[in-house]
Amino acid sequence: MTYVDTSDVSVRMFITVLLFLLIIAPMISLGVLRLFQSRRKAGLLLIGSGIAVYAVFQIAMSLIPA
Repeated sequence: MTYVDTSDVSVRMFITVLLFLLIIAPMISLGVLRLFQSRRKAGLLLIGSGIAVYAVFQIAMSLIPA
């Protein structure tokens, strides 16, 4: 059995991936699902919300010094 060495992963990278997996990706995938269900307004709102969360996170991370 082998173990993965995660000591080189920065906190910023860990939080980015965690946020992406828990918030942004589900919002976008639910938005696509709503578009296939012909719920255009709800689908576009979810996709837009996912993109907005990503943009706000990028702005917040650029303000915090590394």
